Amino acid sequence: MLRSLALCFFLFITNLLYAQGAPLPVNEEGYDLVQRLYNRYGYQKFTAPAADFNLRPASRADLVRLVKTYESLYGKEWSTVDRYRVNRFYQDNNEWLSLPPFESANDPDRAPYFIGEGFAVASESSPLYEKSDKPIFNTFYETPAFLFQHNREDFYLRVNPVLDFRYGKQANEEQDYFYNRRGLRLRAGIDDRFFLHFEILETQAGLPNYLVNYFRERRALPGAGFVKTEFSSNLVNVARGYDYLNGAGYLSVDISRHVGARIGYGQHFIGDGERSLILSDFSNNYPFLEINWRIWKFHYRNLFAELTQGPVFDTGTGLPLPKKYLAAHYLSINIGKRLSLGLYEAVVLSRENGFELSYLNPVILYRTVEGSIGSPDNVLIGLTGSYKLPLRTTVYGQFVLDEFKFDELFVERRGWWANKWAYQIGLRHTDLLGVDQLDVVTERNVARPFVYTHDGPSSYTQVVNPLAHSLGANFKENLLGIDYRPLPRLQLSGRVYLIEQGESTDDRIIGENIFLSSDLRPADKTYGNEIGQGINYTNTILQLWASYEVRPNLWVEAEFFSRQKDSQLADRDLETTVVNGGIRWNIARRREAF
Repeated sequence: MLRSLALCFFLFITNLLYAQGAPLPVNEEGYDLVQRLYNRYGYQKFTAPAADFNLRPASRADLVRLVKTYESLYGKEWSTVDRYRVNRFYQDNNEWLSLPPFESANDPDRAPYFIGEGFAVASESSPLYEKSDKPIFNTFYETPAFLFQHNREDFYLRVNPVLDFRYGKQANEEQDYFYNRRGLRLRAGIDDRFFLHFEILETQAGLPNYLVNYFRERRALPGAGFVKTEFSSNLVNVARGYDYLNGAGYLSVDISRHVGARIGYGQHFIGDGERSLILSDFSNNYPFLEINWRIWKFHYRNLFAELTQGPVFDTGTGLPLPKKYLAAHYLSINIGKRLSLGLYEAVVLSRENGFELSYLNPVILYRTVEGSIGSPDNVLIGLTGSYKLPLRTTVYGQFVLDEFKFDELFVERRGWWANKWAYQIGLRHTDLLGVDQLDVVTERNVARPFVYTHDGPSSYTQVVNPLAHSLGANFKENLLGIDYRPLPRLQLSGRVYLIEQGESTDDRIIGENIFLSSDLRPADKTYGNEIGQGINYTNTILQLWASYEVRPNLWVEAEFFSRQKDSQLADRDLETTVVNGGIRWNIARRREAF
């Protein structure tokens, strides 16, 4: 009964509230460009929109308007590489090019429908709209970025194939490294009000040894749901590989100027960093309802999602796997021209009879609901912030508080197990030492033991993968990232991760695996809990790759990946070295370094 009522509520809401345009998926490369432009220029010369562009997925329309704003103000000083990157961004989002920059609109937060009807057709007359010189059969690749597209006053469509193929060698391993992901992506708009994004991806892979171990321990892979292990190939020397199918889709509607909703199956990411301690794209997709409220300096997002409690496998009974639910809201505000702050609150709940209707209130504090209904649910609170410094630098951070006792946290400080918190602090700098396109990010992430865990099935996880940081809990991590584009089509990138974490044993749970109930902790771990407790190890990861764009969205790539895990127990040491190359077409890279 409760499940039916919740479904009726969702359907009712989606007919009343509307979202601001089609979204850009959470891990797409367009976010890197927007982040670089903001880091370089900030919001000093125009009215900042209410939309938080690090609250992903963000609206393609808003991102295009922001890039056009930067171009109108600073485009004359851009280098050849800047110009190439921006033009490529326009090609990938060409249905929105008729929209005005933010400084020329009376209301920078209003939805695209209220800026002008028929904007996809109107975009064809924009000087930024680029057509191909020789379309294939006068039908395919009419524009450089899309295999097929169509524009008319009441409808537009964009379709692209997807391919991510990599092959390489693993040091000291019998089988090769192999990754083959392919599929289809499309997006469409109807009546300038309804917006659809859809993708279907099929993956076969022979993975590095650390991911093989991860699957053996959890029966899950990052970003995947149901995983088959029957894949093998003599052609690429993979005896034990993995095979999985994944998809994503969103339906958005624009009617109200400032209030909206999106229903779909996908992921979210919150934060300015490489990692997120609040919500990331590490886990598998999930069904969700998302409501956005954008006005003045505020962006408020509600998120309701259905999660899977354990590994995805064939039960043989025809019955669905156990479910749990996420209800969350996030409020961000721009203060002045440099400072942005955000407040996040989430509850994960598990009920045999479905969703708890009390959590459907979009504005109430969930901690008060939890107390009023006497529930055993898992509530956590998060804070985010970023500040634009001079000299093309931005500092950012996050703080997560899962559970605490004031005396134990601030007075006695005896390492009580339920003082569960995590923090992130980071810095981004653009054009290091005055070198154009040389950008750097440095970041520190720290999480106490047992943060995100719960004394039941309501851990902050999806398909036994963390919803936030890939390491779960009980860790310290420092990372350094460098991105450099010496030529318009050539991208060089590197990441170094220095990790310290403590692991559990079979009979001693010390809080790093957040899927395990905190009730399983040993009796002597009520107090004296410290970061890195258990079987301590250090992990040093080096990831280098080079990419060359042969044609729009078609990349030829090479990668070197090294991972050195040194544990207190010699049998847990693990060395990984992979060298590979391949091609990537119409999809972003996944970074699975942990």
